[in-house]
Amino acid sequence: MSQETKIRRRLIHKLKNKYKLVILNDETYEEKISLRLSRMNVFIVTGMITILLIALTTILIAFTPLREYIPGYTDVSLYQKINKLQNLADSLDRVTRQRGRYLENLQNILEGKDTLVSYAPIETDTMKEYDKIVVRPSREDSLLRMEFQGMLEMKQDYGSQDSRSGTRNLRNFTFFTPLRGIVTSEFDPKQKHYGIDIVSVQREAVKATLDGVVIFTGWTLETGYTMVIQHHNDLVSVYQHNSTLLKEKGSYVKAGDPVAVVGSTGKLSTGPHLHLEIWYQGVAINPADFIAF
Repeated sequence: MSQETKIRRRLIHKLKNKYKLVILNDETYEEKISLRLSRMNVFIVTGMITILLIALTTILIAFTPLREYIPGYTDVSLYQKINKLQNLADSLDRVTRQRGRYLENLQNILEGKDTLVSYAPIETDTMKEYDKIVVRPSREDSLLRMEFQGMLEMKQDYGSQDSRSGTRNLRNFTFFTPLRGIVTSEFDPKQKHYGIDIVSVQREAVKATLDGVVIFTGWTLETGYTMVIQHHNDLVSVYQHNSTLLKEKGSYVKAGDPVAVVGSTGKLSTGPHLHLEIWYQGVAINPADFIAF
């Protein structure tokens, strides 16, 4: 028999050896409790107790509020409370700014100055029941809307026709960049996207790209707060999805004048950005060909 086999048998024999654990009365030496144990039994009982403690600790952490007191865990509803408080803070900020603009208008009236034009953004959550909205536009407004909508709903072949010969004269114009940012959606007449989408910093001012006269200001279901400016040489620029309009219909603006504030109004908007369109002689052209963003 080899030496290793002898050692293994000795270890097994030691593990199986029985020992008697006796608890005696210190004064009378009377036997109170007596247990017969072995090393193997002690190891098994200790392992089972350890596994049981680990299982109980896991259950307490996973299914009871005690986990909130452990570093690294937090209340699940905490994020909902933070979101609610953030929305409340935004609402208070919006109301404060509206009241500040109201007081500023009152001060301008008392001093005999022109009042500031401000349009409060329409919340999309309050526009769920569209069938209850009653709109009674004037005859002139209806005619202008028909003309404007007809221009936007041109057929694909007409909106994408080759107008290079007609736009050569536009190279002599210096277009002002209405908004500095990142172009996220390019000009694509085939998809009926007759402009470009520019993402920038929130509450950034949108500026007029050329001198002209504001011919349309208003809110539509799809494009939100929209402004249209008529320029020289049959040029028209369109600014959509704004949060606030700073000019009224009929106002004369110069290139670089703030006309609106970046927003995310309208059904077609997926986030704060400016949808810019430029139309030349009734045909949509790519703003990126003439303006550096």
